Amino acid sequence: MALREQTRDLGAATKGAPPLWLRILQFPLTRILLLAPLLFLLMGISNGFWSVQFADRPLLAIASAALMAALAIAVYVGFVRFVERRTVDELALSAMGRELGLGLFAGAGLYTLCVVILILLGVYSIDGINPASLMLPSVAMALSSGVFEELLHRGTIFRNVEALAGSWIALLVSALIFGLVHLGNPDGNIIGALAITIEAGLLLAALYLVTRRLWLSIGAHIAWNFTQGGIFSGSVSGAFEQPGLFKAVIEGPQLLTGGKFGMEASLVALVICTATGLLVLLMAVKRKNMVPPMWKRT
Repeated sequence: MALREQTRDLGAATKGAPPLWLRILQFPLTRILLLAPLLFLLMGISNGFWSVQFADRPLLAIASAALMAALAIAVYVGFVRFVERRTVDELALSAMGRELGLGLFAGAGLYTLCVVILILLGVYSIDGINPASLMLPSVAMALSSGVFEELLHRGTIFRNVEALAGSWIALLVSALIFGLVHLGNPDGNIIGALAITIEAGLLLAALYLVTRRLWLSIGAHIAWNFTQGGIFSGSVSGAFEQPGLFKAVIEGPQLLTGGKFGMEASLVALVICTATGLLVLLMAVKRKNMVPPMWKRT
């Protein structure tokens, strides 16, 4: 199935060659150069709304994040349909409920497992419960980051690099870019960026590969970020740190806590998320969902 979809993605299964201008637009690198900056711009606008304009009005922040996420999906769908001239299989509505729900469960479960391990190691403790309203800012943050970053890094960068160079090179390239962009966060650092490259870059790409759809990775991304900030009051990738539901006391070596960057820079998250990513990737390989480089296709 993956090879059939990839062939369609490249525009090979068409009746007659499209005009030159369209072939240029449909070339994978051109698609990245056109779509990625547009999504990045929309993400910046979204971040400005929920984190600045509506910082003290969390319900409006959530509404703005949801509307901007919907706009980003519409832009992505429009680009795929009118430029790539194909159905948007990676956002198939028939699979949305099941896979988005599974992704939400996986993201929340993985982060909770990391916290449980830190509690057992004595570096994380809960000192009380905050008002539930403090979870609301994290809803906007998680929704915006989960949708925009998956459309950008998996839907645009991974998918189009894969169309040229195959799944394995796309996995490497997209993971490196995903990690490096986190260096720009207020508390970003090289250790955190490298950790995200390995653990999240692998896991989120594997979640896309196992179904060839984005819903699993979107759900996991949203749930991890919300659980991290909104429930356990952790710093989210050195970019977002506000009190959540639990009053957290985190004391211990940075190797375990992740320091100011947050759980993603922790050895615990690195081991758990990387191991999970490898298992999911193995499932994708067994399903024969890996695409070879363009020069090896028959």
